[in-house]
Amino acid sequence: MAFDLPALPYSTNALAALGMCQETLELHHGKHHQAYVTALNGFVEKNAALAGKTLEDIVHLSHNNAEMAPVFNNAGQHWNHILFWQAMSPTDGGRIPGKLEQKITADFGSVTQFKDAFKAAAVSQFGSGWAWLVLAADGKLKVTKTPNGSNPLATGEGKVLLACDVWEHSYYLDFRNRRPDYVQNWLDKIANYEFAASRLG
Repeated sequence: MAFDLPALPYSTNALAALGMCQETLELHHGKHHQAYVTALNGFVEKNAALAGKTLEDIVHLSHNNAEMAPVFNNAGQHWNHILFWQAMSPTDGGRIPGKLEQKITADFGSVTQFKDAFKAAAVSQFGSGWAWLVLAADGKLKVTKTPNGSNPLATGEGKVLLACDVWEHSYYLDFRNRRPDYVQNWLDKIANYEFAASRLG
């Protein structure tokens, strides 16, 4: 069973007016994400233990396994990006539905405090990685971060509601080295809070 690159849920120029240009999406989706899928399929072809496994199975199986680090990196990045594309919207970006806003306010104190915590996690992730909004096992929303291709699925930190890619290829064409500006813009204009609310349950 080969894994496929999912189509973007919008056109490659749909986020341009919001701060993520067409070239960024073409390179990020068509080149970077495709490369993870291609590499992962290559590992699956060579390892019978991975045959027939779901993407989630492979992430769990390869996590914290030094011999399978390349498998984990590519499986993790494939899983991460599937969520990342869905976590952005060209039409509803930045609009937080009432149900989610109430939950954010209850767990973080306010929407501003949530955004501050998310931005702090994203900006303080040294090197490449991700920032996440998750629903933790205790039923509370939490912000977390992971390096490289890791994710809350692997670490068991909770159910992902939002995923923000802070690898440089996500923002360098649009924001150069200004990661804080990229993250703030993403939270205010691009983040798909409707998607997050749908995953809240």
